[in-house]
Amino acid sequence: MVEVDARGLSCPLPLMRAKKALDSAPDSVKVLVDSGTAKANVTNMLSDEGYSVTVSDGPDGFTIEATRS
Repeated sequence: MVEVDARGLSCPLPLMRAKKALDSAPDSVKVLVDSGTAKANVTNMLSDEGYSVTVSDGPDGFTIEATRS
């Protein structure tokens, strides 16, 4: 699993970092973000790339976990 901690970053940086993590074609990715906009953008991008995505809320923001479908 590849993990990307993009908390504290403004869009489009969380999206760009998540997309960069896909360069190695991982089977699963975890992205940590702390804004609703980043959550929506990263979730949509991962879905478009063919991943099944789940999102959970936490005290420090959102955890987006994606696995290749």
